[in-house]
Amino acid sequence: MELRLAQGTPCWVSLLTDDPAGARAFYGELLGWTYTPGPGQLGDYVRAELDGAPVAGLGVSTAGFPVQWTTYFAVDDADRTTQLVRECGGTVAVGPLQAERAGRMAIASDVSGAVFGLWQGEEHLGREAGTEPGEPAWAELLTPDTEGAAAFYAAVLDRPVRPGADETALLVHGRPVAGIRHRADLRGHPPRWRTHFAVRDAALTARHAVELGGRILVAPHDTARGRAARLADPQGGHFSVLEATG
Repeated sequence: MELRLAQGTPCWVSLLTDDPAGARAFYGELLGWTYTPGPGQLGDYVRAELDGAPVAGLGVSTAGFPVQWTTYFAVDDADRTTQLVRECGGTVAVGPLQAERAGRMAIASDVSGAVFGLWQGEEHLGREAGTEPGEPAWAELLTPDTEGAAAFYAAVLDRPVRPGADETALLVHGRPVAGIRHRADLRGHPPRWRTHFAVRDAALTARHAVELGGRILVAPHDTARGRAARLADPQGGHFSVLEATG
Protein backbone atom coordinates (compact mmCIF):
# COMPACT_ATOMS: atom_id res chain seq x y z
CA MET A 1 0.00 0.00 0.00
CA GLU A 2 1.29 3.43 -0.94
CA LEU A 3 2.01 5.79 1.92
CA ARG A 4 0.68 9.32 2.12
CA LEU A 5 3.27 11.89 1.07
CA ALA A 6 5.20 13.51 3.90
CA GLN A 7 3.55 16.51 5.52
CA GLY A 8 4.55 19.77 3.80
CA THR A 9 5.26 18.19 0.41
CA PRO A 10 3.64 19.97 -2.56
CA CYS A 11 1.47 17.08 -3.74
CA TRP A 12 -1.03 18.46 -6.26
CA VAL A 13 -1.87 21.41 -8.49
CA SER A 14 -5.36 22.36 -9.62
CA LEU A 15 -6.63 24.90 -12.12
CA LEU A 16 -9.96 26.68 -11.75
CA THR A 17 -11.01 28.16 -15.08
CA ASP A 18 -14.10 29.68 -16.69
CA ASP A 19 -13.59 27.57 -19.84
CA PRO A 20 -12.83 24.01 -18.76
CA ALA A 21 -13.18 22.53 -22.26
CA GLY A 22 -10.78 25.11 -23.70
CA ALA A 23 -8.29 24.58 -20.87
CA ARG A 24 -8.36 20.81 -21.31
CA ALA A 25 -7.67 21.16 -25.02
CA PHE A 26 -4.81 23.64 -24.44
CA TYR A 27 -2.97 21.72 -21.73
CA GLY A 28 -3.67 18.37 -23.35
CA GLU A 29 -1.91 19.50 -26.51
CA LEU A 30 0.84 21.46 -24.76
CA LEU A 31 1.77 19.03 -21.98
CA GLY A 32 0.50 15.71 -23.33
CA TRP A 33 -2.28 15.24 -20.80
CA THR A 34 -5.31 13.01 -21.03
CA TYR A 35 -8.26 13.27 -18.64
CA THR A 36 -10.46 11.17 -16.37
CA PRO A 37 -13.39 12.30 -14.18
CA GLY A 38 -12.61 13.49 -10.66
CA PRO A 39 -14.80 13.41 -7.53
CA GLY A 40 -18.39 14.13 -8.56
CA GLN A 41 -19.05 16.58 -5.72
CA LEU A 42 -16.46 18.94 -7.24
CA GLY A 43 -18.65 19.48 -10.30
CA ASP A 44 -17.10 19.60 -13.77
CA TYR A 45 -13.71 18.49 -12.47
CA VAL A 46 -11.23 16.18 -14.17
CA ARG A 47 -7.85 14.76 -13.35
CA ALA A 48 -5.12 15.24 -15.91
CA GLU A 49 -2.97 12.16 -16.44
CA LEU A 50 0.39 11.20 -17.92
CA ASP A 51 0.77 7.54 -18.85
CA GLY A 52 -2.29 6.72 -16.75
CA ALA A 53 -1.04 8.46 -13.58
CA PRO A 54 -2.71 11.66 -12.28
CA VAL A 55 -0.65 14.86 -12.33
CA ALA A 56 -3.11 17.78 -11.97
CA GLY A 57 -6.76 18.75 -11.67
CA LEU A 58 -8.92 21.08 -13.77
CA GLY A 59 -12.22 22.47 -12.54
CA VAL A 60 -14.67 25.32 -13.05
CA SER A 61 -14.13 28.65 -11.31
CA THR A 62 -17.07 30.34 -9.63
CA ALA A 63 -18.24 33.80 -10.67
CA GLY A 64 -15.76 36.48 -9.72
CA PHE A 65 -12.98 34.00 -8.89
CA PRO A 66 -9.80 34.48 -10.95
CA VAL A 67 -8.53 31.83 -13.33
CA GLN A 68 -5.50 30.43 -11.50
CA TRP A 69 -3.45 27.42 -10.54
CA THR A 70 -3.41 26.40 -6.88
CA THR A 71 -0.63 24.46 -5.14
CA TYR A 72 -1.72 21.86 -2.56
CA PHE A 73 0.43 20.64 0.32
CA ALA A 74 0.19 17.16 1.81
CA VAL A 75 -0.96 17.11 5.42
CA ASP A 76 -1.55 14.33 7.92
CA ASP A 77 -4.68 15.94 9.37
CA ALA A 78 -6.54 18.53 7.28
CA ASP A 79 -8.80 19.57 10.17
CA ARG A 80 -5.90 20.21 12.53
CA THR A 81 -3.90 22.06 9.86
CA THR A 82 -6.78 24.37 8.94
CA GLN A 83 -7.05 25.30 12.60
CA LEU A 84 -3.34 26.16 12.57
CA VAL A 85 -3.91 28.33 9.48
CA ARG A 86 -6.39 30.42 11.47
CA GLU A 87 -4.19 30.54 14.57
CA CYS A 88 -1.24 31.77 12.47
CA GLY A 89 -3.19 34.62 10.83
CA GLY A 90 -4.33 32.97 7.62
CA THR A 91 -7.84 32.47 6.26
CA VAL A 92 -9.67 29.25 5.40
CA ALA A 93 -11.93 29.76 2.38
CA VAL A 94 -13.14 26.20 1.70
CA GLY A 95 -13.36 23.15 3.94
CA PRO A 96 -12.10 21.00 5.30
CA LEU A 97 -14.36 18.79 3.22
CA GLN A 98 -14.34 15.21 2.09
CA ALA A 99 -13.75 14.62 -1.63
CA GLU A 100 -15.48 11.24 -1.75
CA ARG A 101 -12.91 8.52 -1.01
CA ALA A 102 -10.07 10.45 -2.64
CA GLY A 103 -9.15 12.43 0.47
CA ARG A 104 -9.88 15.46 2.61
CA MET A 105 -9.13 18.97 1.39
CA ALA A 106 -9.20 22.64 2.24
CA ILE A 107 -8.33 25.87 0.44
CA ALA A 108 -6.79 28.70 2.42
CA SER A 109 -4.73 31.87 2.11
CA ASP A 110 -1.63 32.85 4.04
CA VAL A 111 -0.91 36.03 5.99
CA SER A 112 -0.31 38.03 2.81
CA GLY A 113 -3.26 36.59 0.86
CA ALA A 114 -1.56 33.93 -1.27
CA VAL A 115 -3.97 31.05 -1.94
CA PHE A 116 -2.92 27.43 -1.36
CA GLY A 117 -4.54 24.08 -0.73
CA LEU A 118 -4.22 21.33 1.87
CA TRP A 119 -4.64 17.66 0.95
CA GLN A 120 -5.02 14.71 3.29
CA GLY A 121 -4.72 11.90 0.81
CA GLU A 122 -6.68 8.67 1.13
CA GLU A 123 -7.32 6.80 -2.13
CA HIS A 124 -5.71 9.66 -4.09
CA LEU A 125 -2.33 10.52 -2.58
CA GLY A 126 -1.23 13.18 -5.06
CA ARG A 127 2.10 13.42 -6.82
CA GLU A 128 5.48 14.84 -5.89
CA ALA A 129 7.34 17.21 -8.18
CA GLY A 130 9.23 15.46 -10.96
CA THR A 131 11.23 15.99 -14.13
CA GLU A 132 9.16 14.08 -16.69
CA PRO A 133 7.65 16.43 -19.31
CA GLY A 134 4.16 17.43 -18.24
CA GLU A 135 4.72 16.84 -14.52
CA PRO A 136 4.58 19.60 -11.90
CA ALA A 137 8.24 20.47 -11.37
CA TRP A 138 8.45 23.17 -8.70
CA ALA A 139 6.29 25.36 -6.46
CA GLU A 140 7.35 28.93 -5.69
CA LEU A 141 5.69 31.62 -3.62
CA LEU A 142 6.10 35.25 -4.69
CA THR A 143 5.53 37.60 -1.76
CA PRO A 144 6.66 41.00 -0.46
CA ASP A 145 6.97 39.49 3.04
CA THR A 146 9.41 36.59 2.86
CA GLU A 147 10.03 36.40 6.60
CA GLY A 148 6.33 36.45 7.46
CA ALA A 149 5.54 33.81 4.85
CA ALA A 150 8.40 31.58 5.97
CA ALA A 151 7.25 31.75 9.59
CA PHE A 152 3.65 31.03 8.56
CA TYR A 153 4.36 27.93 6.46
CA ALA A 154 6.93 26.59 8.94
CA ALA A 155 4.29 26.75 11.68
CA VAL A 156 1.28 25.56 9.66
CA LEU A 157 3.08 22.68 7.93
CA ASP A 158 5.39 21.90 10.86
CA ARG A 159 8.43 21.94 8.60
CA PRO A 160 11.68 23.92 8.78
CA VAL A 161 12.71 26.62 6.32
CA ARG A 162 16.19 27.53 5.12
CA PRO A 163 16.93 31.16 4.17
CA GLY A 164 19.06 31.72 1.09
CA ALA A 165 20.40 34.56 -1.00
CA ASP A 166 17.72 34.22 -3.69
CA GLU A 167 14.94 32.33 -1.95
CA THR A 168 13.89 30.71 1.29
CA ALA A 169 13.39 26.96 0.91
CA LEU A 170 10.69 24.90 2.61
CA LEU A 171 12.32 21.63 3.68
CA VAL A 172 10.94 18.12 4.05
CA HIS A 173 13.42 15.64 5.52
CA GLY A 174 16.18 18.16 4.77
CA ARG A 175 15.28 18.45 1.07
CA PRO A 176 13.95 21.66 -0.55
CA VAL A 177 10.40 21.07 -1.82
CA ALA A 178 9.22 24.65 -2.45
CA GLY A 179 10.64 28.16 -2.61
CA ILE A 180 9.59 31.46 -1.05
CA ARG A 181 10.90 34.36 -3.12
CA HIS A 182 10.82 38.06 -2.25
CA ARG A 183 9.01 40.17 -4.82
CA ALA A 184 8.32 43.77 -3.83
CA ASP A 185 6.57 44.66 -7.09
CA LEU A 186 3.91 42.13 -8.07
CA ARG A 187 2.54 44.36 -10.88
CA GLY A 188 -0.91 44.63 -9.41
CA HIS A 189 -1.22 40.92 -8.63
CA PRO A 190 -1.64 39.60 -5.09
CA PRO A 191 1.07 37.37 -3.57
CA ARG A 192 0.71 33.94 -5.18
CA TRP A 193 2.09 30.46 -5.57
CA ARG A 194 3.59 29.92 -9.01
CA THR A 195 3.23 26.50 -10.65
CA HIS A 196 6.05 25.17 -12.86
CA PHE A 197 5.67 22.24 -15.26
CA ALA A 198 8.59 20.23 -16.59
CA VAL A 199 9.24 20.38 -20.34
CA ARG A 200 12.03 19.26 -22.63
CA ASP A 201 12.53 22.66 -24.29
CA ALA A 202 11.18 25.88 -22.77
CA ALA A 203 11.51 27.88 -25.99
CA LEU A 204 9.69 25.31 -28.12
CA THR A 205 6.96 24.98 -25.50
CA ALA A 206 6.52 28.75 -25.33
CA ARG A 207 6.11 28.98 -29.10
CA HIS A 208 3.66 26.08 -29.07
CA ALA A 209 1.64 27.79 -26.34
CA VAL A 210 1.26 30.86 -28.57
CA GLU A 211 0.17 28.67 -31.50
CA LEU A 212 -2.53 27.22 -29.21
CA GLY A 213 -3.83 30.67 -28.27
CA GLY A 214 -1.74 31.32 -25.15
CA ARG A 215 0.72 34.12 -24.43
CA ILE A 216 4.35 34.48 -23.44
CA LEU A 217 4.55 36.63 -20.29
CA VAL A 218 8.30 36.22 -19.72
CA ALA A 219 10.46 34.88 -22.55
CA PRO A 220 12.65 31.82 -21.97
CA HIS A 221 15.52 32.69 -19.64
CA ASP A 222 18.08 31.01 -17.43
CA THR A 223 17.29 30.48 -13.74
CA ALA A 224 19.01 28.69 -10.88
CA ARG A 225 16.74 25.70 -11.57
CA GLY A 226 17.15 25.63 -15.33
CA ARG A 227 15.79 27.42 -18.37
CA ALA A 228 12.26 28.64 -17.80
CA ALA A 229 9.45 30.66 -19.38
CA ARG A 230 6.36 32.29 -17.91
CA LEU A 231 3.20 31.70 -19.92
CA ALA A 232 -0.57 32.28 -19.88
CA ASP A 233 -3.23 29.94 -21.21
CA PRO A 234 -6.02 31.28 -23.48
CA GLN A 235 -8.30 31.75 -20.45
CA GLY A 236 -5.70 33.84 -18.59
CA GLY A 237 -4.27 31.25 -16.20
CA HIS A 238 -0.58 31.91 -15.51
CA PHE A 239 1.98 29.11 -15.23
CA SER A 240 5.67 28.48 -15.83
CA VAL A 241 7.55 25.81 -17.74
CA LEU A 242 10.96 24.57 -16.64
CA GLU A 243 13.40 22.50 -18.64
CA ALA A 244 14.03 19.20 -16.88
CA THR A 245 17.57 18.88 -15.57
CA GLY A 246 17.24 15.60 -13.67
